[in-house]
Amino acid sequence: MAAALVDEEINNDDFYALLNVRREATQEELKAAYRRLCMLYHPDKHRDPELKQQAETLFNLAHQAYEVLSDPQSRAIYDIYGKKGLDMEGWEVVERKKASAEIREEFERLQREREERRLQQRTNPKGTISVGVDATDLFDRYEEEFEQPGSGFPQIEINKMHISQSIEAPLTTTDTAVLAGSLSTQNGNGGGSINVALRRVTSAKGWGELEFGAGDIQGPLLGMKIFRNLTSQSFITTQCALQFSSRGIRPGLTTVLARNLDKNTMGYLQWRWGSQSAMNTSIVRDTKTSHITIALQLGIPHSFMLLSYQYKFQDEDQTRVKGTIKAGFFGTLVEYGAERKISRHSVLGATVSIGVPQGVSLKIKLNRASQTYFFPIHLTDQLLPSAIFYATVGPLVVFFAMHRLIIKPYLLAQKEKELEKQRANSSSAIALKKQEAEAAVRLMQESVKRIIDLEESKLERRSSTKGLILSTRVQRDGLGRLTMV
Repeated sequence: MAAALVDEEINNDDFYALLNVRREATQEELKAAYRRLCMLYHPDKHRDPELKQQAETLFNLAHQAYEVLSDPQSRAIYDIYGKKGLDMEGWEVVERKKASAEIREEFERLQREREERRLQQRTNPKGTISVGVDATDLFDRYEEEFEQPGSGFPQIEINKMHISQSIEAPLTTTDTAVLAGSLSTQNGNGGGSINVALRRVTSAKGWGELEFGAGDIQGPLLGMKIFRNLTSQSFITTQCALQFSSRGIRPGLTTVLARNLDKNTMGYLQWRWGSQSAMNTSIVRDTKTSHITIALQLGIPHSFMLLSYQYKFQDEDQTRVKGTIKAGFFGTLVEYGAERKISRHSVLGATVSIGVPQGVSLKIKLNRASQTYFFPIHLTDQLLPSAIFYATVGPLVVFFAMHRLIIKPYLLAQKEKELEKQRANSSSAIALKKQEAEAAVRLMQESVKRIIDLEESKLERRSSTKGLILSTRVQRDGLGRLTMV
């Protein structure tokens, strides 16, 4: 048992329980409890090797607890955040403060700095995979006189695909390099591009970025982007680019001005000049239960009005339903859909798009951590009720079937594994604390036995002395002197 106490990692988080004092204990009470435990657990007071080893372990635990609780700043940190707060780096350079609010602020600052250092030591990969599916043959089928008898089976084709990936590499505390690449193909024709960007944080109010790109579709690209906080409530972003191609140089400029209208509402003004010049204004309101977007764009060739609403359910799956209406010079579009969290890092969503002259489409999106998988399925070029029905009901049936047969059993199995792991950790922790308690009892028993033996020896000496006095007689000799017999 002594070996187990020494070899196992001691992780007793309750320092007050170690010293057997209340959480409101004064410094005098802490000192008295620590002295009492030192007298009990001091290794020099135990001769048995096993008890000596146990006493040394418990003595070190009591010493660690007293060191933390006897220091006002360490005690304040421990009372707020426990041992994890004491393990935070940087407390040694923090001014010693007594207020718990100031301690909390310092802890949050140190935690942010640690997270920033951790982010600077690793890349931030982001990726998108989009696969376009043409399923119009399911609904837009025309019977021709020359159609062969065996050609009635509907054809579903993948007509386009897009893959993009980007990573970030911090160079210094202010400089970051971004490498991005993409591949696209549509109806048998495709190409790719690669972009390198260098971003520098110039101050607490802004940053700048230079971008260089090359590709076999659009040609070389040279761009610059600047972000600046104008006030605490507004910012501006400007992006300009020069696209080189066989047709010449195509310049482009985009400027966005944003301002906080209230706590949950942002207003945006955007001006875009280039091949598709436009002016856009939008208002976005994001609250705990809803997300609303209202936008108006005037441009060449696209001008439209947009209204989007999203409702957020307050459940553990973070379910959201949304609807969008978009009307412009090139037709009208109505979209509705939902998304739901299916695991800790995955969100699955589906959207039905109905428009003139776009037709009916089903868009399925899966977000897995920083990766996005997008599957737009074009069902028909016409407004067919059957296509709208199957696009709406089909994903729901498939989702609930998969959730019941695959996702839910998988999550339950993962949860059971976590519970088993927690039980194993709890049982080991309970066993370790039981060993500590048994060791403390044995040490107390030895101390009590030692005290009892000492008291019995004292009592024996007193009894022998008293018997000697009672057995001694006093008499006078012949000369009249007193003598003891």
